[in-house]
Amino acid sequence: MQKPHSTLAANTLAFEEEALIAPTGFREYDARWWFGREDSDKAPQINLMGIEALGFGLGTLIYELGKTPAIVVGHDYRAYSLSIKQALCIGLMRAGVRVHDIGLALSPTAYFAQFDLDIPCVAMVTASHNENGWTGVKMGVDRPLTFGPEEMGRLKEIVLGGAGITRQGGAFIPESGVRERYLADLTSGKKLSRKIKVVAACGNGTAGAFAVQALEGIGAEVIPLDCKLDYTFPRYNPNPEDMKMLHAMAEAVREHGADLALGFDGDGDRCGLVDNTGEEIFADKVGVMLARSLSAQYENAVFVADVKSTGIYAMDPVLAANGATTDYWKTGHSYIKRRTNELGALAGFEKSGHYFFRPPIGRGYDDGLLTGIAILRMLDENPDQSMADLKEDLPKTWGSPTMSPACADEVKYEVVAKIVAEYEEALAARAKILGQNITSVVTVNGVRVTVEDGTWGLVRASSNTPNLVVVVESPVSEENLRAMFADIQKRLAAHPQVGVFDQTL
Repeated sequence: MQKPHSTLAANTLAFEEEALIAPTGFREYDARWWFGREDSDKAPQINLMGIEALGFGLGTLIYELGKTPAIVVGHDYRAYSLSIKQALCIGLMRAGVRVHDIGLALSPTAYFAQFDLDIPCVAMVTASHNENGWTGVKMGVDRPLTFGPEEMGRLKEIVLGGAGITRQGGAFIPESGVRERYLADLTSGKKLSRKIKVVAACGNGTAGAFAVQALEGIGAEVIPLDCKLDYTFPRYNPNPEDMKMLHAMAEAVREHGADLALGFDGDGDRCGLVDNTGEEIFADKVGVMLARSLSAQYENAVFVADVKSTGIYAMDPVLAANGATTDYWKTGHSYIKRRTNELGALAGFEKSGHYFFRPPIGRGYDDGLLTGIAILRMLDENPDQSMADLKEDLPKTWGSPTMSPACADEVKYEVVAKIVAEYEEALAARAKILGQNITSVVTVNGVRVTVEDGTWGLVRASSNTPNLVVVVESPVSEENLRAMFADIQKRLAAHPQVGVFDQTL
């Protein structure tokens, strides 16, 4: 196996015959590259030969890790995803791996197939919520987990070092019926006791082939919104954190008098929510609602939340009365998935909309449709309360959206390390922020700094894009929210590698 090129001009003979793989595409827990599109002059970061090399390296790693050389593969609904998957399969088979292709799929469908087909490994071709032109692969070899930094680092070494090993035994096995069994599994539990009217928003992405049937399968009255598959994404990217999608969901709720709207991202592993008044509820707050409901049913429940999430998990009197505890952990679907399973937690929640339910609710992986079903069942259990009522029952906080100032992949971790050091030094020097003492500086993933009244701010590097991530929250006032944001903004402004950051809260 030859070493791939880190740069290679498109529309050339070399681009057709040699592998291109930009090293920055190997991220903390999955892989993502700009594949390109005809209306863009942005240089591709990977080509089909590079994807084949990726599959060859992944297959080699599967053998190196001593795993059974069999893998589930699927792809999301984009114009180029099938060709990406086929190139990946060629590489995997060249490495001696038996490839079980489930076709068009959601990421959770592929994870389900690992259990359904009793196959240990998975490679899901998806760019998730990224715009068209992006591609990527979510991988794992220990169900229900996906790769973390150690596995991704070793995969990067094998692929970029041209260290793949050719083996016999590769095969291609098309699998049929997985989608139907996945939907049957989702809808096999408790049905709704009353009609709940729900908008199902899919942004013309892959979830459009699954969501309506799944929600109707538990007895909901479903209003489809942008559920027709269209890989041009004519209205907006399927991303339940994107305001265009949330506004469309809100309009549909008001137009149809719906009880809520559920939005699913491009590969169906995330779920967003708009309540009956047309107001979005951030996923971390939805997680608190679900934690309240679940902790009332399961004693001494343990939950995991990512460091971007609301502080309500730690201060909520209902969760405390139910004996529930919450562990704050690193942001990222692989991190929260792994932590939830390590602790034997009942569920894990991530502010981006990934939810992880372990037995007896789920199998431990993130599934947007299962999350939507759990939300509908929670609402069904509270017939006298609307989604807005459940939201208003939570302790009041003032929180920001997830903000993403630009910062190049090559320098973003260095910038965050400097911000971490600044806040650690401030804590050691007993410096004040907002005129208050710093009570904690959590550095499990970037830095989350909290002051005496519970106001906190987070700065971390995005795992998937050339950005930083900033979140702030105050349980006291909007004034303190803005003051914490101003402190972070001032510190980031001292680093020229960070893009202009003039967010209005």
